[in-house]
Amino acid sequence: MAQQRDKSADQMKLWKESRGSQKPDVLTTGGGNPISDKLNILTVGPRGPLLVQDVAFTDEMAHFDRERIPERVVHAKGAGAFGYFEVTHDITRFTKARVFEYVGKRTPLAVRFSTVAGEAGSADTVRDPRGFAVKMYTEDGNWDLTGNNTPIFFIRDAMLFPSFIHSQKRNPQTHLKDPDMVWDFWALRPESLHQVSFLFSDRGLPDGHRHMNGYGSHTFKLINAKGEAVYCKFHYKTDQGIKNLTVEEANRLAASDPDYGIHDLYEAIANGNYPSWTFYIQVMTFEQAEKFRFNPFDLTKIWPHGEYPLIPVGKMVLNRNPVNYFAEVEQLAFDPSNMPPGIEPSPDKMLQGRLFSYPDTHRHRLGANYLQIPVNCPYKARVANYQRDGPMCFSDNQGGAPNYYPNSFSAPENQPQVREHRFHVSGDVSRYNSSDDDNVTQVRDFYTKVLNEEERKRLCENIAGHLKGAQLFIQKRAVKNFSDVHPDYGARIQALLDKYNAEGPKKKTVKTYTQHTSYPTGNDKANL
Repeated sequence: MAQQRDKSADQMKLWKESRGSQKPDVLTTGGGNPISDKLNILTVGPRGPLLVQDVAFTDEMAHFDRERIPERVVHAKGAGAFGYFEVTHDITRFTKARVFEYVGKRTPLAVRFSTVAGEAGSADTVRDPRGFAVKMYTEDGNWDLTGNNTPIFFIRDAMLFPSFIHSQKRNPQTHLKDPDMVWDFWALRPESLHQVSFLFSDRGLPDGHRHMNGYGSHTFKLINAKGEAVYCKFHYKTDQGIKNLTVEEANRLAASDPDYGIHDLYEAIANGNYPSWTFYIQVMTFEQAEKFRFNPFDLTKIWPHGEYPLIPVGKMVLNRNPVNYFAEVEQLAFDPSNMPPGIEPSPDKMLQGRLFSYPDTHRHRLGANYLQIPVNCPYKARVANYQRDGPMCFSDNQGGAPNYYPNSFSAPENQPQVREHRFHVSGDVSRYNSSDDDNVTQVRDFYTKVLNEEERKRLCENIAGHLKGAQLFIQKRAVKNFSDVHPDYGARIQALLDKYNAEGPKKKTVKTYTQHTSYPTGNDKANL
């Protein structure tokens, strides 16, 4: 039995074997001073008080007291891996970004998959969107594509993001997850209908991280060498195939293997079964965007693939596990404002908000010099700027180079050739209400055209099974929204709620919502 252990279970044994006949290292303090005895504290006599001069103890304890950094507010639980991106198709007609400069080019990358709302100790198999963040180390600096396993999101205006996340977290008095909070927010913001429907469908419980797609979700801008620009969306399609868990399987794994997603990814890579994803883009011209029937920068909507087909670009392969989880995954920080020349943001309000919030969060969580941490360092490019000092400076602080600009001493200069794309905007400055944009058409297509009858049944059961915990007036408002999508959608959910409400409250039990692992395929489903 011991010979059949997983690679992850045998990690310590494998590490020892990797050292061969090498002698154990000298045990030292953090300052490198050798330690004579790590088992016994320095005291006055065998029963006496300890001494402040026991620096081996104080060095150990002071570091232990500070081991934990703040966990991420969202995406706290995650798995990371490393690999490369290889270009398979030429898209230089759309972008000058060097990561795509020729077919066959490989760029090293890091990926972090995560749940969204749960804390660091939560189970990997909960119903939740999954983060899908990719960091490419390019010659022109890092490119961070910070997306999800869904092509859409709950809201379209960044002002709502803190309140949305608060509604998904814990009640500030009870410290419990609260269906009233969750469904009150969703029901008050009908733009969430598309993502809520996706979340409570079969894809709300992906089977680990290898069997799900990834999406940049936002609309971005590509600029080519001639200065011509188009809007685009990024897609990673899993080569392992879409695979989802049933609710029963997810509940069982939450108890028996709560780190299932981390475990599955680690084992696959350790055994040489390297997961991969095929990378695509969708492209929309500025003229098409101006005339399009809805706001093409709306994060709650997709671009129909029939009108804007997927264009193949390359392949992402993950072939290395982290050497140390804290150093390479917990400290791994993604920032959508990291975009090399040739890739720029669109007017997407959610993306614009993230350009500030992500790096601001990292400076709070990891420190002002978080980009000097090896896993975040843009090591394929030479960093030269006028930023200095701050806590935890790992570099030479740029030596004796001037720390002001302009200067007369051959310090870093501007690079006019990478100037941002020039474009015209006009309009009155105001706070524009987008809540009454079309919130139902694409959700109706999802319900009637993408899902089959069995999947619609499971979707309604899953929603009602969760919504039943909310107040009746919130249930009524939510059902009204689902009915606006399609009368059958709302009627099914209401019928289930009537049944649950007639039964009355029950003692706390593990919720089960009947589900199946299959998911639609074919042209009509390609928008997912």
